[in-house]
This record gives sequence, structure tokens and C-alpha cells, in this order.
Amino acid sequence: MLKLGIVGLGARSGGLLSSLFKLKDEVEITAVCDKRPEAVERYLCRFDKEKISRPKVCRDHRELALLPEVEAVLIPTSWNSHLGIARDVMRAGKYAGFEVGGASSIEELWGLIHAANEFDGQCMMLENCCYGRNELMALRLEREGYFGEIITCGCGYEHDLAWKMVEETQSGFERGMHNLRRCTDLYPTHGLGPISKILRINRGNRFLSIVSVASKARGFDLAAKKDGFNDFHFNEADVVSSIIKCANGETIELHHCISLPRPYSRCCRVQGTKGIWLEEARGMYIEGISPNPMAPDENGNPTRYTTPEWTPLTELYARFEHPLWQGYDPSGVGHGGMDLPVLRAFADAAGQRIIPPIDVYDCAAWMSVTALAEQSVALGGMPVAFPDFTNGRWINSDRRCFSRWQLEEIEKN
Repeated sequence: MLKLGIVGLGARSGGLLSSLFKLKDEVEITAVCDKRPEAVERYLCRFDKEKISRPKVCRDHRELALLPEVEAVLIPTSWNSHLGIARDVMRAGKYAGFEVGGASSIEELWGLIHAANEFDGQCMMLENCCYGRNELMALRLEREGYFGEIITCGCGYEHDLAWKMVEETQSGFERGMHNLRRCTDLYPTHGLGPISKILRINRGNRFLSIVSVASKARGFDLAAKKDGFNDFHFNEADVVSSIIKCANGETIELHHCISLPRPYSRCCRVQGTKGIWLEEARGMYIEGISPNPMAPDENGNPTRYTTPEWTPLTELYARFEHPLWQGYDPSGVGHGGMDLPVLRAFADAAGQRIIPPIDVYDCAAWMSVTALAEQSVALGGMPVAFPDFTNGRWINSDRRCFSRWQLEEIEKN
């Protein structure tokens, strides 16, 4: 059983705790850390409610990381703090699992790389979307050749959060302040993580360069005025669009939009020579599987031109469900069932002390988009090169996590 510490007992930590309680036969929470006594007490009361022994309480994350009864640490803290805490955890020889978000600088990502390489710890981003049902099915279809050769992909984060960002900015919450002061793709990894796995980024492929442009900024300011905050003027554009060029020739188009009215979407797209997955169509088109009737001419006679039709994803699950979702009941699990698999993946890697399925190089590559897109936007859309965080290791495609939670190959149940 993995002995786990948790640093940061805020809202996201509360959501993770619900999933961790479902893993009480696999994970024991032995220590928690937060500087706010009221947050600690509120958190501990949930252990009492579940009739689970209260963990040890620390006020400093470095103290928690050095405890012998802690083998791994979850870090659901703010964007500006979680990488620094992860570095300290790895320096203590422990595994660090931190929540998603973009990087503020490339330097802090190199610090993460150096900590992983120089000490006996590892880190993993808790990018739960890599374990989404549709994302994993798309991974399986790609690995089994149904999309053909991948040409281009797309992803993003589009979510109407204008009112929430105004509220968070007014309260001084860090995420709101990032949107107030910066102009970039602040939240790239929900879409980019699964797409990166499909494209084998850092395992025979890598990101080469990024071009980013920003629209005008209106949505946040309009939302602020509705709530009476006329002195707020957000720097974050309503839409930030980026294109990444990959070493193997593919392109990835990213969109970030959280200040305009629209339904939620991660904008996923995988397009190859034989088929396509388009999230917003809620379907796929795959040659030889999807309907492709002949289009009639002006006289109603069949021609050689075809009219491809989408196959709903629900019709593909029975045949192409990823093994990790076969027989899995996601009811009662956060984020549509994605939270539990990502926590199990982290716990499995930390317990075996093996390379996590989302390793330090993945973390650095995905999070660097925020810092690099910020530079490109500031330069008027000029291309900016990605550092090679792997120092050439990406050329070898056999570096992977050897567990059932790995995100490289498809292992049938």
C-alpha cells in the first residue's frame, strides 16, 4: 500500500480526496500540509466522516517530504507554487504528482528536469484527460492503424469561465490574476496531453516550434462590468490560437478561449490518411467502417464521388473500447470518471518506483506551451523554438512506463 502525503488542501484537493477514498485498499494518506488551520480542519473532518484515521499534519511541505511514512506526494496547489514544491519532493527522493497548468517560464521547467535527473525521485502531471474514454479510444485506433498516417491534430480548452475569472480576480486567487496580467494559452494540457501521446511526443517525435496569435480582449471586461468591477482590464485575449510543428511533420492546432459564451470543449481532432476523430462532431470517420455512400449526380444516378458520414462514438465503444475502460464503472468519479485512473496510474508508478506514464519530459513539453506562446504573441506571431528537454532522448521511441496504466501501446485485457 502506497503511503501518500498531500500538499495543498483547497478545492481541487477536496475533489481528489473523494477519489482517493475509493482507493483506500491501495493508498493510505499518512500526512497532509497546508498553512491555513481552517483548511486543515475542514479536510480532516472528511476523514472522520469516512471513519479513516486522521493523517499527520505539517505546516511546511519540505517537512512532509522528509517524513519516512510518506513515499509519494500529491500537490494540488496553485500554478506558481506546484513546480517548486515538486522539485523539493523529488530532492527528498519521493514521487511528486502535481495538478495541471501552464508554466510561467522555461527556467522553472529546466529546474524540474534537473531535480528528476539528479535525485532519486520522479514526477507526474495528473493530467486526467489522458485517461478520458474517448481519448483512450482514439489512442487505440491510432495504434492499430485505423487513422492511417497522422497528418494533423487539434486540441484546446474552450469554456465559458468569464464570471468565474472575475470572481477569482476580485478575491485575489492566482488563476484569475494570471488571466488579468498575461496573454497566452494558459491551460493547454487537457487537450495537448492526449494528442501528445497519440503522436508519441518525446518517444520518437517532439515539438519543434510554435506560432501563436491573440485576438482582441473583450469578454472578461464585459463580465467584470456586469458585476460592477469597472476598474478590471484583463490582458488575456478572448481567443489565443497556436500551431505547433512536430519533428515528424505533423501540425497541432490549439485554441484557448474561456471568456466568451460557448459550451465546453477540448476541441480534439486527430486526422490521418484513413480517418478522423473530431470531438465536436461527437464522432469519427474511418475508411471501411463508417458509412460512405455514393453521391448521386443531377439525374439521381450514382457517381464515383462519395459522401462520408460520421459514425457516432457510442457505436464504436463495443469494438474499440480501450482496455482501461473495458468493464470500468465511472459513476461517482470526478470529471466523468477520469480522476480515478490518473490517480491509480500515479500510485502504481510511485509504488513500483518506475517511470510514470506522464513523466518529467512530458510535463515540461506540455507546460512549456504557455511560456512559449506568450513569447510568440508578444512578438506578433513569430515562431518560437521548443527546447529539447530530453537532451536527445526523444529520438529513441522505447522509453515508456511498464504498467497497465501506460499510454504508449495497447495491451489487451
